[in-house]
Amino acid sequence: MTDHDLLIHGGAVVTVDDVGAVLDPGWVYVRGNRVAEVGAGEPPSSRLAHAGEVIDAGGCAVMPGMTNAHTHLFQTLFRGLADDKALLDWLRDCIWPAAVHLDADIAHAAALAGLAENLRGGATTVIDHQYIHTDEGINDAVCRAADELGLRFLLAHGWADRNYHPALEQTAEQAVARAEAARSRWDGHDDDRIRVELAPLIPWGCSEEAMRTTVAAARSWGRGTHIHCAETAAEVEMSLEERGVRHVTWLDSLGVLGPDMQLAHSVWVDDDELDLIAASGSVVVHCPVSNMYLASGVAPITGMRARGITVALASDGPGSNNRQDMFEVLKATVLLQKVHHLDALVLQPTDVLEMACRGGAAAFGMPDSFGALVEGRRADLLVVDLRSPFVSPVHRIPSALVYNTTPRDVRDVVVDGRIVIRDGALVAADEREVMVKAGDAARRLFDRAGISTRVTADVLRRGAPPSVVGR
Repeated sequence: MTDHDLLIHGGAVVTVDDVGAVLDPGWVYVRGNRVAEVGAGEPPSSRLAHAGEVIDAGGCAVMPGMTNAHTHLFQTLFRGLADDKALLDWLRDCIWPAAVHLDADIAHAAALAGLAENLRGGATTVIDHQYIHTDEGINDAVCRAADELGLRFLLAHGWADRNYHPALEQTAEQAVARAEAARSRWDGHDDDRIRVELAPLIPWGCSEEAMRTTVAAARSWGRGTHIHCAETAAEVEMSLEERGVRHVTWLDSLGVLGPDMQLAHSVWVDDDELDLIAASGSVVVHCPVSNMYLASGVAPITGMRARGITVALASDGPGSNNRQDMFEVLKATVLLQKVHHLDALVLQPTDVLEMACRGGAAAFGMPDSFGALVEGRRADLLVVDLRSPFVSPVHRIPSALVYNTTPRDVRDVVVDGRIVIRDGALVAADEREVMVKAGDAARRLFDRAGISTRVTADVLRRGAPPSVVGR
């Protein structure tokens, strides 16, 4: 990692600023952890002379780092075990049986692998909805992994106080105390690169009093609240049957909506709920690949944008996606809305780049601090090679970034002015070693749970057999 001035020049700078300017060619000058200057053409000779490090981005795009605004890093070890299941069956049969055996060492290995994947996939910032607390050291282990790799990270301490797996439930008081323990060590660490907030899991898993208590605690810390919201039609029906109201209406009745509230998914929301979200300034986190994977539905993104709702993008956990690839999320966001509305013009590449970068910064709670390559913002950026046969020739750079590029094209990654990926390789860790440790951790976890992960012909049948799902 470098702490001296950094100059990136020769590439096309996709600023994601207020007017969507693309400077081709352009240059970015970083001083400390901030973007000091951005310009078109060749950089001044004085900048070349004073930069401690120079990155030649010729043939590349330079863009803000993206935010993966909703994932579950422990699920990095669960890839491919949950195919062909709806959400509630997926939780009961695939996630809970093994998650209750997680410990801090396994969580650390999973987080390192998952965060390495995020960095390689274009996410310089990650929000981890971390709801496994079977070992009190898990929160610390996950934050430590983020610190080691150097990315921007928000630990959203997940909890449910009812209707959930008993081993994974917490009272509001327990949730606040455990989040406070992580907060005392990590919140604001390294000039606010790591943050901690509270994260009720789902409306049907949370009592009204516990919701009020935890949101009040988070607000007293100056932090936000992260929650799954209206992900499936079945969950909304559960709310209507028990409480007589839909998810967003319930949250509004508790007084917890606001700019500090992140609503993950928000697929099954009606027009009245969209109006409530818009009026409150709450942020929606859209997870298109996961919503398709679990057959949850199509979120009304166009209705949200028409109302001025801030939308961030996310992969969701690898257990309900199998990847944490923000380039895939960019493309899926556009294509899902196009086919759903039968309208090829419904979203443009610049729209989803803005969601992934600036929308993600808003979800993190720092809407004006990063997410765009403009003077004064944190220097979180990607250098993306456009010369691949899968990408080139390039006629419109935002289009190429959304429709053509993949993690294989991410060459360099900078977070807070420090290079964390250079020429496609992690700077702070040996990627191969990270993945070997993750594989070992997965075997330990599933052995404890008595779950076979062997791939057999039976797995291809609809509904996995007991040996795989752990029943």
